[in-house]
Amino acid sequence: MKTMIYKMLRRVWLAVSGRYNHLISACRFLGNGVSYASFRTGGVPYVMVARGAKGMRIGRNFSMNNGISHNPIGMPQPCTFFVDRGCSLTIGDNVGISQTALIAHADITIGNNVKIGGGTCVYTSDFHSLDAVIRASGEDLKYRRSAPVVVEDNAFVGARCLILKGVTIGENSIVGAGSVVTKSVPANQIWAGNPARFIRNIGT
Repeated sequence: MKTMIYKMLRRVWLAVSGRYNHLISACRFLGNGVSYASFRTGGVPYVMVARGAKGMRIGRNFSMNNGISHNPIGMPQPCTFFVDRGCSLTIGDNVGISQTALIAHADITIGNNVKIGGGTCVYTSDFHSLDAVIRASGEDLKYRRSAPVVVEDNAFVGARCLILKGVTIGENSIVGAGSVVTKSVPANQIWAGNPARFIRNIGT
């Protein structure tokens, strides 16, 4: 009986909090100038689009899970969207992400029907200079290297992956969980590992 009552109350709470989360998420998108067609959300993301950014755009049927209560696979953080000055973040139709960080110090483009697993991070920058002397100076951020990232249509990126600057994930390709992707993945292939390497072609 106690279990039944708990589950009923939880269902009511999820319905109420779901509407609240959607409203707050929409406000965060609006306040950052994000254009979107439609989205579903569990929880509330972190959103920061800098002044002078080229903008953030989201297509139809976007779905995101923020926090462990909305995708209980061990990652507690919300989705994070950061778009720097002069950069853009574009997300296509029917994209689903969980606890994902998309950090656009250069452009990030995500195609249609893409799935990105829990805790994955997409970094378009080294964040700091690779030169120790510069890194210790006030010029550090000025000399960091950045390059765009593209995830093409129908790609699937597993949980806890790192996608690093300059990488393209090809159409239909799969990146295994926990991979660190340092170079581009051709279409219709499976890659995995640290650093990620070719495993096999899809369908073979």
